Amino acid sequence: MLICLTASHKNAGFDMLERLSASSEHAGPRLTDGNEAVRGAVVVATCNRYEAYLDLDIPHGDSPVEAVHDAIFAVGDIAGLSTDELRSTFDFVHGNAVAGHLFSVAAGLESVVVGEGEIAGQVRRSLEHARAEGTTTPELERLFQRASQTSRKVKNRTGIGHEGRSLVRLALDLAESRVTDWSAVRVLLVGTGRYAGASLAALRDRGVVDVAVHSVSGRASRFAANHGIEAVSNADYAMAAAGADLIVTCTTVDHHVVDRDLLVLGRTELAVAAGRAPVALLPGRESRADAAGATDAPADDAPRQLVIDLGLPRNVAADVVEVAGVELLDLETIKIHAPLEEFGSTDAAREIVDRAARNFGRVAEELDLAPAVVALRRHVFDVLDAEIDRARSRGDDDGRTEAALRHMAGVLLHTPMVRSREYARAGDQQAWLDGLEAIFGIRPEAPSAASGIAEGEQGDDDARPAADAR
Repeated sequence: MLICLTASHKNAGFDMLERLSASSEHAGPRLTDGNEAVRGAVVVATCNRYEAYLDLDIPHGDSPVEAVHDAIFAVGDIAGLSTDELRSTFDFVHGNAVAGHLFSVAAGLESVVVGEGEIAGQVRRSLEHARAEGTTTPELERLFQRASQTSRKVKNRTGIGHEGRSLVRLALDLAESRVTDWSAVRVLLVGTGRYAGASLAALRDRGVVDVAVHSVSGRASRFAANHGIEAVSNADYAMAAAGADLIVTCTTVDHHVVDRDLLVLGRTELAVAAGRAPVALLPGRESRADAAGATDAPADDAPRQLVIDLGLPRNVAADVVEVAGVELLDLETIKIHAPLEEFGSTDAAREIVDRAARNFGRVAEELDLAPAVVALRRHVFDVLDAEIDRARSRGDDDGRTEAALRHMAGVLLHTPMVRSREYARAGDQQAWLDGLEAIFGIRPEAPSAASGIAEGEQGDDDARPAADAR
């Protein structure tokens, strides 16, 4: 049984999402260790959501409540959040609805910016991380691989995949009112991870030419060489931050990389280099950098800086706004200004997602009966081979009897095969299994993996022409 525990920008505050995201690195093993029914776990943690996809080994008809409660407890334990708080926040998705939910997430339909491009890569990397930790199962593999296929289909067949939508671009759209000439803007990019490449591309699309990069983890030189920009060392970081017109942070570290003291120190260094007193804080604010020579000054004399924080956990301390001339644009502000959906493209995308989810469910239901189908075919063909051997022992070796027997076996199997699909799609697999045991005495072995039947999973979706997307 597949279930999903989900907290997102729709039902949780950014403070909670920040704490969940910060603790997501090794959540998968904790989830699988928390209850023996949890066979596998994949955690998707982004700046807008935290989701745990679980594969439960629950006997038919039994309740998954205990396993779900243990999973919530494990998440709360590593994030430092109360179980009651998480229970009241998490939405619970189960059964076939899990596929529809993940496919919609991967296609960007559940994002702050509908159709944003980064989420598909984040979903893919979540599966890769779970593989590295050994917490995937065949069913979770099938689910996430199908999600990637569906997101590509949405991108190729609908308009929302061609508009360069992302949080980065929305943030820069919001910055337009503060920027008169992008080509004259000095930008410091802090981070080389999740959004760095997208941020740099979005900046260049607007005509930005002066970009430098700093990495807390020491990857700035490699990123800079690959993208033709300047790398900022630790020694020069404060001065580069204070001298930038725009700072964009997009790191995955769990601490602030820009705060008030950094900007005050940088302005002090710039002022000393220029032989003047720095503009540091808004009037009335006490500076912790006074010992370094910083002085308060009217805000009108301060340089204007915009800081865009795309990190979760937050990369930028809230106290940066105490520095004169500094504005902070964070994820919560970006969410408020997210554009409405464009209904034509979104409806077409949701139709693709819904069709893919239904197909996933049908295949999953047929997979439930796969071992029984294999056992029935083995039983019939064992009887067939025995009768053919008996006919040959009696001298019937002209092939006509064998051909007739093989034809008869195929005819006899046709109806049970058709009925197996009908019962599976009606959700009544147990009735078919009971009939098989009653008539033939066949009890199938448990499947070793769910990945063995993939034919037909592509069929209904991929056979449709692109015109279906309208």
